[in-house]
Amino acid sequence: MDVEANQAKQIINDNNNDCAKVNSNSTIDDSIPHSSLSVDTALPFPLMSPRIIELCKDLFRKWAKLDDSCFSVETVSGGITNLLLKVSVKEESGDNVAVTVRLYGPNTEYVIDRERELQAIKYLSAAGFGAKLLGVFGNGMVQSFINARTLTPLDMRKPKLALAAEIAKQLRRFHQVEIPGPKEPQLWVDMFKFFEKASALRFEDPDKQRIYETISFKCYMFIVSENFCSHAVRFDFRLYVNSCKIKHFIPELTELFSASVVFAHNDLLSANLMLNDEQDKLYIIDFEYGSYNYRGYDIGNHFNECAGYECDYSLYPSKEEQYHFLRHYLQPEKPYEVSEKDLEDLYVEANTFRLASHLIWALWGLIQARMSPIDFDYLGYFFWRYNEYKKQKEKCFFLAQSHLSGSRTV
Repeated sequence: MDVEANQAKQIINDNNNDCAKVNSNSTIDDSIPHSSLSVDTALPFPLMSPRIIELCKDLFRKWAKLDDSCFSVETVSGGITNLLLKVSVKEESGDNVAVTVRLYGPNTEYVIDRERELQAIKYLSAAGFGAKLLGVFGNGMVQSFINARTLTPLDMRKPKLALAAEIAKQLRRFHQVEIPGPKEPQLWVDMFKFFEKASALRFEDPDKQRIYETISFKCYMFIVSENFCSHAVRFDFRLYVNSCKIKHFIPELTELFSASVVFAHNDLLSANLMLNDEQDKLYIIDFEYGSYNYRGYDIGNHFNECAGYECDYSLYPSKEEQYHFLRHYLQPEKPYEVSEKDLEDLYVEANTFRLASHLIWALWGLIQARMSPIDFDYLGYFFWRYNEYKKQKEKCFFLAQSHLSGSRTV
């Protein structure tokens, strides 16, 4: 057991021994302490820091009587949804421990199912994924601190360094975790949820509102002929830019793959991967978008995320790099014994689902542009993702149709 796991176990055990308050929410273990306190994410750091210390004292009884000088709070770099803080504590015993406080971004309930996240954390943590959940409070959670660096998009496409292979192996293991509850894929559910919210926004900033008004949405479901697919979801997305109307849609082809449904991370970008270089240990973290979903979607989304927040699609992995990843995903112990058929099947599946990935995150960008106070060009992110969808649509259609009709891809 590593240092972080030992510290997390000790914090939980000490709290249990001290009869700390526990959460009444059935989605998490009763041994996990709960606080009704919240911390305003808009506070400047000098005012936020004392509130974080107060929160930690309220959650963990063994720290309740410590002087504030025993605590040190610092910001941690991370994603563009939440605020991460590292809290270092010098305990009465003289031991130094550290935890991570994750403050949910304002209005993130518009795009994140927190109950679903807490349900998943319990089982994923038990399977060895992510940081240990130590406590829950009004607008966030406390987790064990992982002593590792956050990866960059460039890290994820270095097959010769074996990192891509390790990500693939861990993702396969992640997909094997069983989470209790309904196991229907959530891609289309989440897509339409995001669509409903994104298509009904109003911006206070007039410049943003003008840009937003260049976008017009239309969404509908339909039944197609039995020769194609018994059920399908079609997403009609009309974009008006410079008075030029362009019509696009999510391909019903994704329904034809009979893709495996797994518990998926759904947000496996570099910011949600950490590496301890000394121990050569990789961590998959942050499961707030996790749900049962199509295997090909999770992999295709990961390939998209190699472009980073700036959406530099010159970083999208080549076919050779994807094959390297997929071999280690399909057969971690014997990657070069994967059949060409299995390899090609998953390659086409992932590269078709990548289209859905672009559209759902484009919609997410619109919602965040209106709701998030974080300084990031979310509105620009919508166009980056949507434009890449337009650019890749015909290519992905052709790839999928050729494969499904029995043709070899090139």
